[in-house]
Amino acid sequence: MKPVKTVIAIAGMPGSGKAVASGVARERSIPVFVCGDVVREEASSRKLPPSPENLGSLMLKMREEEGPDVMVRRLLPRIGMASSGHIVVEGLRSLDEYESLQKRFKTRLLAIHAPPEQRFQRLLRRGRSDDPKNATDFSRRDHRELNLGVGSVIALAEHLLVNDSTIESFKLKLKRLYEEILS
Repeated sequence: MKPVKTVIAIAGMPGSGKAVASGVARERSIPVFVCGDVVREEASSRKLPPSPENLGSLMLKMREEEGPDVMVRRLLPRIGMASSGHIVVEGLRSLDEYESLQKRFKTRLLAIHAPPEQRFQRLLRRGRSDDPKNATDFSRRDHRELNLGVGSVIALAEHLLVNDSTIESFKLKLKRLYEEILS
């Protein structure tokens, strides 16, 4: 088992394309760890339905109880077991999470941006249980994410990809970026 050399940390607002970026990484056989999965797993263990309200309040409660980098800290044992020299951590929301990774690994930060209306439409189409069902819920979720500090993480990114065209175009940008980072 070789140690993780590089962590590609992905940040972006909901619906920006983080999961697409993770999918392209998986196509390259890069292991992916998702911060949001930590909350979904915790909700499942607490037998909470994965509604936007439940997951949002649980995420805030976990951060309050265990610290602002709880999602990354809970992923660290899994990251440590990865047999790849490169991994992706999707869904950073705070500078604390980013700094937690930086203390342990060479970390490259990728921010993904997409216009709000496009993000909202993508989330409606995706239809995951915790996705907003209307514009009010979408706005609330954006504000919650911004209050956590995702904007600060995005602002510090070494790499910024704009996802405002076709999925094929975005995947091509991602493939080029991964080539650059991993070479």
